[in-house]
This record gives sequence, structure tokens and C-alpha cells, in this order.
Amino acid sequence: MSGFDAGWLRLRAPYDDAARNPDLLARLTAWRRRRDRLGLIDLGAGTGATLRVLAPLLGGEQRWLLVDHDPALLAAQRPETQAWAEAKGYVLTAQENGFTVSGDTFQAEALPFRADLSARLDALPTEGAQLVTASALLDLVSAAWLDRLVGLCRDRRLGCYAALSYDGRLDWSPADRLDAAMHALFDRHQRQMKSFGPALGPDAAALAEQRFRTAGFTVRAGRSDWRMEATDRDMQEALLGFYVQSAREIDPTQADAIEHWRQRRRLALGAGHSRHSVGHVDILALTES
Repeated sequence: MSGFDAGWLRLRAPYDDAARNPDLLARLTAWRRRRDRLGLIDLGAGTGATLRVLAPLLGGEQRWLLVDHDPALLAAQRPETQAWAEAKGYVLTAQENGFTVSGDTFQAEALPFRADLSARLDALPTEGAQLVTASALLDLVSAAWLDRLVGLCRDRRLGCYAALSYDGRLDWSPADRLDAAMHALFDRHQRQMKSFGPALGPDAAALAEQRFRTAGFTVRAGRSDWRMEATDRDMQEALLGFYVQSAREIDPTQADAIEHWRQRRRLALGAGHSRHSVGHVDILALTES
């Protein structure tokens, strides 16, 4: 999904957390236990959500490079993590260039790092790193960019945990006669040119699995779907807005039909009948199992 302001990232975070594939997380945790200090590079880090999920799970001593191009999101990493740490009973210590968050079983040093990820990936400082992470990123990038990521991981012997890539599955209940047409318009929008080039959209996870496997990695994939019940009104409303905006941009001649679809969906939402799911896939690619 598109949209990267801190408010949207905050809204989607609990759905991301609930969706992450537990089998892949267990495999990642087992891989981590065979290492001491762990270096991680989080691409498109946003406000630091991936660190907040993984740091307590992976445990031990960690050093994170939180890479993003948006200075507002980089500036939000410490306060967002501070609020999370206080709620969890962890301790966050501010440092000159970043912060450290500590719990009973982990200590994660974090360095916000501004970089344009559409430029050269091989310019990123990877010394001391063993794992690249990314959440909701691969469906935004091009096949050429994905190949550069795979090449970076292969050449520098980095594992990769890429979570929450949209895979083209959308389901609404109750169904509407225009659901399929709106879905098709949204998927066309997801494949448009973005800052990384022509976006892979719903093809990203399958292509990433194939590219990493071809490069010699042990690769596992698992579903990580968002599931929204009737009570998840804010999330459904936000997604409905994304779908409508995307459909209008692709086919403005269908503006009336798109709006009528939105109003019918809103009626179902307001009546407490609407349920929605969005298909995602997580990928774990390691140089050893």
C-alpha cells in the first residue's frame, strides 16, 4: 500500500504486527541464536516499526541502521520508539546520533540514516551487518532494483527478511458487483512507475523468492495477510480511500461508478457488516538454513 505519513504508519502497525508470518519469525529467531552481536539494516525504516517488532524477539545485542529518505519519518523514529518502550516497560536512552532501547533480554542500538534507496544500494554502510530487513517495500520497487538488492545480499553475505509485500489478493464481505473491477484498477496502479522504477506491485513477493533462490539463498515464504473485522472501521476507511484514489487515477472516466462503489462500501461499514482482507507475503532468504 502507498502512503507514508506517520499517521498512516501508526494506523497500520497493529495489523502489520498481527499479520507477520509466525513460522518465518521462528526461523529467523533460530538463525539469530547462532550469532552474538547482530547488525541489521532496515530499508525504508519509516518510524522504526520493524525494530520495535524484531528487537525483543531476536534478543541479545543488536545494532540497527534505520534507513529512510524522509526526514520527517527519521525524526519520528526516536519519539515513536520512546512511546512504545514506555508502554512495554523498556528503557530508551538518547544518544548523539541515535538511541538505544533495552529490555531484560535485548539491547538495540539504533542509528537513523538518511539515504535515497532508489540510488546505489552498494553505497550503504554494511560493515558489521548480517541481515537486511524491509517491511511493505518490495511491492514498490522495480525488478531491476530487486536484482540490486539480491546482488548486495549475495556479495556481502547478508540475509534478508522482507515482510508484508502485497500479493494481489483482496477480499470484501459482503461482496459488491464492482469489487473485481476496482481490484483490477488498484493492481494496475500498483504496477505504475514509482521512484524505484516500474513497480512490481503484486508480483513482488513471488519474484523476490525466485531471485533469491537463484542467487543461492535458502528461501522460505509465508502469508502475512491483514484481516479486518467490522469493528476495524478506521483501517477499512483508510484503505477504501487508497483504492478510490488509485482507481480514479487509472481511469478517471469511471469516476461516478467508483464513487457509487465507495458509498455502497461505506454503507456496509457503517452498518457494521463490512469485513476486508489484504493478501501479503513475507520472505526470509538466508545464506544458511
